[in-house]
Parts: sequence; C-alpha cells; structure tokens
Amino acid sequence: MEKTREFLKSIGMPGGDAYDLKRSERRFNDGGQYRFEVPGIQGPGVMKALLETLDSYGTPIHRVTQTKGIWTLLDNEIEEMVNLSRAYHVQLILAIGPRATTDTSASVHTPEGQRMGYRLRGQEQIVRAVEDVKRAAGLGCRGFMVYDEGCLWLLNEMRKAGELPEDCHFKVSAHTGHGNPCSAHLLESIGANSFNPVRDIQIQMLGAIRQAISIPIDIHTENPDSSGGFIRHYEVPDMIKVAAPIYLKTGGSVAKTHSWDTSVDDAKKRAKQIVLVKRVIDQYYPDAVMSPTEWKS
Repeated sequence: MEKTREFLKSIGMPGGDAYDLKRSERRFNDGGQYRFEVPGIQGPGVMKALLETLDSYGTPIHRVTQTKGIWTLLDNEIEEMVNLSRAYHVQLILAIGPRATTDTSASVHTPEGQRMGYRLRGQEQIVRAVEDVKRAAGLGCRGFMVYDEGCLWLLNEMRKAGELPEDCHFKVSAHTGHGNPCSAHLLESIGANSFNPVRDIQIQMLGAIRQAISIPIDIHTENPDSSGGFIRHYEVPDMIKVAAPIYLKTGGSVAKTHSWDTSVDDAKKRAKQIVLVKRVIDQYYPDAVMSPTEWKS
C-alpha cells in the first residue's frame, strides 16, 4: 500500500487515518478552536426558548440549525428567526427543502433506496432547491444546509456570479454520507464553507479529514436514537485538538429522529446538553479557546 499512500501525500492528502492524533493548528478567523451548534431547531418559538435558556445558564452558542426545510416556514417565521439570530449573535442555518424523502420517490423509502439520502431527483428539484435559497436569502438568511453535491456546486457558481449574496454560507449535511479526507476536499473545492462528516466518525479519521481541508468541520457530539443514539461528550476535547476549527453539534440526543419537531421543553433540554459538554471541555481541555459569542465567518 505504500505507493498509494505516497501518491496521496504527493497531492496533499493524508496517507491514511491520523493515528498520531496530531493537533490542529488551524483556527477560526477570530482565533477560536471551537464553537457550539444546536441542530433541529425548527421554528422561531423553540429558537427563542433555546437562546433564552442558554442566556440564563450564561453559556453562549454560535449557530442554530433548522433541519426540516425552508419550505416548512412562513415568511414571518423566517424573519423572526433571522431577527433572533441577530439579537443573540448566532449564525442561522436553514435547510434546503426539496429532497428525495419528500419527493415522489418510492425507492428512497426502501432499505436499499435509503442510500440516496436527501439528494435531489431531477433538474426540477434542483431549480426548486435554488428557489428555496433565494426566498430565504431575500428574507435575510445567509446560512444554508445543503444535502446534494450537485446543488452545492450550482449554488457556489451562483454565488460567484452574483446571483446569490456573496456572504452566503453553505454547510454540507451529514446526510450526504461523506466520511473521508478526499470527499471532504472535493466538497470544499465545489463551495462548501463547512463540512459535516458521518456521525460515527472516529477521532483518527477526523484528524485525517482536518489535514485535507481548511474549512470548519461540524461534528455531532451526540445523536438521536434514529442514528445510533450515541453520546460522545468525553471525546469532545480530542475532537477539538485534532479537528479545530470545529462546530460541536450538541443536543441531538434529546430528539428521537433528525426531523424531530422540537418543543419548547425539548429546546430547554438541548440547552442543558450544551452546558454538559462545556463542563467536559473546561475540565479536560481547559486551554481550549472558544470563539467569541458574536458570530463571525
């Protein structure tokens, strides 16, 4: 395997997984190594409850992600979420709505067909996905979760051409199913601003991905029952060390599924999970630098 490993290194890729757990020297632009993200916040009411609860704990976060899709939100709901993101200095990510699971696909609901994930079927769905982004961008949102590689490429081309605001941020979802450095590098090359590998990625794999890309990595610190239900809080210090800059996606274990319609009570429970992860970081990696509370790209 040595010739293959040497070729990988010659093109800037790691020759294998990073078992040496080398520390990442990369940082966010503000000098931070890590930021907190809470996924699965589907509307303004629960977003408000989450942020108010975190405020009462004195624990800030940096990003809130809605996962059900822009098409499930009214204009005024998007505007409310944008206003909350500005008031609390957090980045808002809205999920692009059209996807195979809500299309007329019969295959995606079969054991074999599930492998297509949330990717788009047909060019009409690409057009509709772009319209989803245009609508939310017009209402002030600048962060979007992308599930389809071709859609990501197109959105990036539109951003470069001025058809979308140049400050749009495209986050690649774990639902695309990528988990290796070469895939991560490809996604960065076609416009990804942050990348979420598969949820059960191991620390040495995460370290190798960091060696291949410069954009932030988004990593689940815990998961709903539907994707394993595992909680990785004690691994978080090592995640930061090898993968900075990193978004720690926390609070997922409160939900049963990734499309969970989070309640106000659930939002408060998700806030508590942030505090629990922060405690682990402070105890086991006290020198780790969290980004300032005001979000900056």
